[in-house]
Amino acid sequence: QVQLKESGGGLVQAGGSLRLSCAASERTLSNTMGWFRQAPGKEREFVAGMRWIGYITFYADSVKGRFTISRDNAKNTVTLQMNSLRPEDTAVYYCAGDGPAYGSRHPSDFGSWGQGTQVTVSS
Repeated sequence: QVQLKESGGGLVQAGGSLRLSCAASERTLSNTMGWFRQAPGKEREFVAGMRWIGYITFYADSVKGRFTISRDNAKNTVTLQMNSLRPEDTAVYYCAGDGPAYGSRHPSDFGSWGQGTQVTVSS
């Protein structure tokens, strides 16, 4: 099981940007990595994913065009660049790994999780 650790959360005003990073304990080839978020009283929801083979990315409709997922193989990290943030983006953001190679948006398909990092967007 891959160990994951997020960083980069914080408080930002609406319209601002944040960059989240997820450090993996080992290389995660042939897997899907993803970012999810969970707001108080709501279920965990998919935000962005990347299939390791082919660098294929996919996004939730709510963040498409504003968020970008990327990876750095040399550092074993996955990054989520979040621009044009909105108050409704406020949540705890989780990095997920060990997803199926074909890609998935379902939390239950991922075998490894970070501890989460808080993102708060003020209006």
